[in-house]
Amino acid sequence: MHHVLIRLLSFLKPYKLRLGLAVLSVVGASAFALIQPKLIGWAVEVGIDGDDNKSLLFVAAALLLLSSILRGLFAFGQSYVSEWLSQHVAYDIRNAIYGRLSRLSYAYHDKAQIGQIMSRATQDVEGVRFYISMGLIRMSYILVLLITSLVLMALADIKLALLAWSFLPLMGGISIIHQSRLRPVWTRIQEQQGRMSTVLQENLSGMRVVKSFAREAFESAKFSKQINLLFNDSYYSNQLQAKVSPALTLLGAFSIVATVWYGGHQVADGKLSIGDLTAFLFYLQLLQMPVRTLGFVVNIVARATSSGTRIYEILDAESAVKEKPGASELAGVSGHVRFENVSFGYDSVSPVLRGIDVDAPPGQMIALLGPTGSGKSTVVNLMPRFYDVTGGRITIDGVDIRDVTLGSLRQCIGIVQQDVFLFLDSIRENIRYGRQGATDEEVIAAAKAARIHDFIMTLPDGYDTWVGERGTTLSGGQKQRIAIARTLLLNPPILVFDDSTSSVDMETEYLIQQALAELMKGRTTFVIAQRLRTVERADQILVLRRGQIVERGRHTELLDKHGLYRQIYDLELRDQEEAFARTQESQAGG
Repeated sequence: MHHVLIRLLSFLKPYKLRLGLAVLSVVGASAFALIQPKLIGWAVEVGIDGDDNKSLLFVAAALLLLSSILRGLFAFGQSYVSEWLSQHVAYDIRNAIYGRLSRLSYAYHDKAQIGQIMSRATQDVEGVRFYISMGLIRMSYILVLLITSLVLMALADIKLALLAWSFLPLMGGISIIHQSRLRPVWTRIQEQQGRMSTVLQENLSGMRVVKSFAREAFESAKFSKQINLLFNDSYYSNQLQAKVSPALTLLGAFSIVATVWYGGHQVADGKLSIGDLTAFLFYLQLLQMPVRTLGFVVNIVARATSSGTRIYEILDAESAVKEKPGASELAGVSGHVRFENVSFGYDSVSPVLRGIDVDAPPGQMIALLGPTGSGKSTVVNLMPRFYDVTGGRITIDGVDIRDVTLGSLRQCIGIVQQDVFLFLDSIRENIRYGRQGATDEEVIAAAKAARIHDFIMTLPDGYDTWVGERGTTLSGGQKQRIAIARTLLLNPPILVFDDSTSSVDMETEYLIQQALAELMKGRTTFVIAQRLRTVERADQILVLRRGQIVERGRHTELLDKHGLYRQIYDLELRDQEEAFARTQESQAGG
C-alpha cells in the first residue's frame, strides 16, 4: 500500500517549486486560522474590560480582519496550487499510460480489455488526482490544524481539553465506519457506470443491427435495467450520508455544550479567563471539521492505493518486442526479405509457425494462401515485428530485423490491414496519416493510383469530407481503397496487403490490381490473396497449412501438382476465373 503511494508521489518531482508553494500556503493558511481564535479571545477580553479599551478593541478588530484576509489569500493559494499540481500529475500519468500502451507489442493488446484500459486512464487517474489535491495537500493542512489546536487547547486548560476531546474519537470512529460502508457502494457505482456506458456504446455502435432485428424495445429494457441499478446504489449512498451527518452534528453540539458547561465553572472560579474560553471554543470548532472528514481522507487514500496499483499494472507492463540497445537505423532499403527457418508461437505449448523459409528478392510479389488459421497473417505480422520470432530469423537486405530500430523498420514496410481502420477525420488527413508532410498533390496522386479519386470528387466536400467513426459512412471497398492510398503515399520499399481486396467487387478489384501492378515494380510485395488475378501474377505462391509451407511455386506449376493449391483453386478460385471469362465475353459481345 505505502509503496504505491510513494511511487505516485514521484510524479511530483518535476514540480518542486509548485510543491514548495503548496507547503507555504498550507503553513500560512494554518497559521492564520490558528491565530484567529486567540484574536477573538483577546477582543472579548478587551470588550469586557470597559470603555477605556475601545482603541484596543479597534486594533483587535483590525487584526482579526487582516488575519482573515491573509488566511483567505493563503487558502486560495493552497486550493489553486493543489489543483494545479493534481491536474498536471493527472496529465503526466495519462501521457505515461498512453506512451506505455503505444510501446507495448501486439501480444499485450491481444489480451487487454479496452474497457479496463479506459477505466484506468479515466477513473483511476481521477482517483490519484483527488489524492494529490484533497488527500495529500488537504490532509497536510488538516494535520497541522489538528495537532496545533490540540497543543494550544492543552496549554490553556488540560482538564477542559480532555473533556472536549472525549467526543472527538467517537466522531472520528463514526466517520471512518461510515466511509468503510460507503466504499463498496461507491465501488459498485463506478463499476455500474462502466457497465452502463458499455451497454450504451454497444447499442449505439450496433444500432443498424438493433433496427434490422426490431430489437429497440429489448435494448431499451436492457439499458433501463443498468440505469435502475445505478440509481438504486446512488440513492442508497445518499441515504447513508443523510443518516450520519446529523449524528456527527449532534456529537459536535454535545462537545460544545460540555465545554461551555465545564469552562463556565472554570471562569466563575477564576481559573480560566473568558477570553481563553472563547478561544477554546473556536479551537474546538476548528478541530471538529478535520475529525469529521477523517473517514473521507481514509477513503481517498484507499482509493488512491487501488487506483495506483491498477495504473502501475500498465506502466510496469513489459513489451514482448523490445528494441535492442544501440539498434541501428534501417536505411537505403532495396527490399530483399528472407525468412530463415522461422518458428513462432504465442506460447510455448502451441506453435503457430514452424520451419518457414522464404526468399523474396527486391521487386518480387509473394502470394500467401491457405485455409483459415494456417498462419498467413502471422507471417506478415512478423516482418514489422508486431511479434518476435521464437526461432530462426528474418532479414531485410541481410540485416536481422531485431538489430534495427522499430521506427526505421516500420517506415520501410507499408501495410494495408485486413481490418481497415479509418480515423474520425477528413479523407485527406486519413490518406496523409503515414506522411504528415505530404502535399495535396501527392495525396491526390495516391488516391488516383488506388482508384478512389473519382469517388472522392463526387462527395460534396471532396477531400475535406469528414469520415464517420471507423469509416462507417463509407463502403468496405471505399475504405480499403483509402487505406491502400494511405499506404502508397508512404512509398515504402516493402508492401504488405493483408487480404486488402477481399471486400470489393470484381470490377473495383480489377482497377486496384491495375494500379498496384505499376506501383509494385521495384518493391517487394507480400499479399494474402483471395483473388485469382492476384495469385496468377505472383512470382511465388506459398501455400500454408497448420503453420508450415506445404507447397510453393507459380500458379501453373502448382495446378499441375494436384495438391492443396489445386484443392483451393477448385473450391474458391475456379468460380472467379469462370465469372471473369463470362464478363470478358459479355464485354466483347457488346
